[in-house]
Amino acid sequence: MKINSIYLAALIMFSVTAFGFEETFELQGVSFHVSSANNSSINTLTIQPSGLEIDNSSMVVEIDGTVTSAEIADLDSNGWPEIYVYVNSAGSGSYGSLVAYAVNSGKSVSDIYLPPVSDDKVNSVGYMGHDDFAVVESTFVQRFPIYLENDTNANPSGGTRQLQYKLTAGEASWVLKLDRVVEY
Repeated sequence: MKINSIYLAALIMFSVTAFGFEETFELQGVSFHVSSANNSSINTLTIQPSGLEIDNSSMVVEIDGTVTSAEIADLDSNGWPEIYVYVNSAGSGSYGSLVAYAVNSGKSVSDIYLPPVSDDKVNSVGYMGHDDFAVVESTFVQRFPIYLENDTNANPSGGTRQLQYKLTAGEASWVLKLDRVVEY
């Protein structure tokens, strides 16, 4: 039976929309079940940890956009994982955001804060969204195209900026601290 490629593409798109994002990640005896309906521009993200000694309560967060991916890692090599959930907003900019939590000595979790690019006067020059996030070895990476003055949203011409962060302990939570900037 031959299936029309347009019909197949529509069916695949319907399946992704109908089921949203749902995946379980496990590392070092701790797991996180990550789910979001991804059915509108504002969604609810639920992260259910398990394997913690004291607090396995769900984290429920309203997000502006849809979950595009998630990763589990131990960026600070302390023997306990972190969960990184990547969100892209609706609209032509597809601005990215991060929802992330770190395990505290196997007992509970705390927020991980990623400073917005817009707060960085140097690295926000030419920034118009289209973020891509990834864990690369022991580094958290945020990449985005660089827009020059007359570029349209669909045609950036200034290359790519990659912001590389290290996970550090903050006063009341964890912080992704800018470590290196690469442009190519």
